[in-house]
Amino acid sequence: MKKGIHPDHYRLVVFKDMSNGHTFLSRSTAASKETVKWEDGKEYPLVKLEISNTSHPFFTGKNVLVDTAGRIDKFKKKYAKKAE
Repeated sequence: MKKGIHPDHYRLVVFKDMSNGHTFLSRSTAASKETVKWEDGKEYPLVKLEISNTSHPFFTGKNVLVDTAGRIDKFKKKYAKKAE
């Protein structure tokens, strides 16, 4: 591997899946303005995720789509006229 291309300021960060509330602690360089108290009593930066392996259909085996911005409805509306 090339030297000097990877960040060296990894720290512990809490990631929270906003679709189901699952949280996990991992090392990351992701920036965050929010903090949360973890199970060990310490405060860590909080990074909110829209989807993780605990809610993604590929990993759960369920065909549940998380549509936070109405993208699916917008797509159907746009192409419904062409199908007629």
